[in-house]
Amino acid sequence: MAVTLRKFLVLALVIFLSACGLTTTRPKLEMRMAQSAFVAAKASEAQTLAPGLYRKAEFYYLKAKSSYKRKYFNKAKQYAILSKKFAEKAEYVSIRKKALDNL
Repeated sequence: MAVTLRKFLVLALVIFLSACGLTTTRPKLEMRMAQSAFVAAKASEAQTLAPGLYRKAEFYYLKAKSSYKRKYFNKAKQYAILSKKFAEKAEYVSIRKKALDNL
């Protein structure tokens, strides 16, 4: 009886631990959006017109890619969201500076 209970508990523990790894989904959409925002910021010459924001976007984008490769999907999602935010700000600032220079 004790052996059966022990086997049941071990089996339940294995199922529980394996299920925890299955609940986290890959942040594919967030990674793609971060990449698109970063490419758009680069195309708008944000590296010269908004270097601080561009560097932050690049830093978080590289951290997101690294975390994704290591399968730390929660961290990758957080970093991708931050990268997108800073890339969009950098793009906006660079476009705004270009427009103000043309006046």
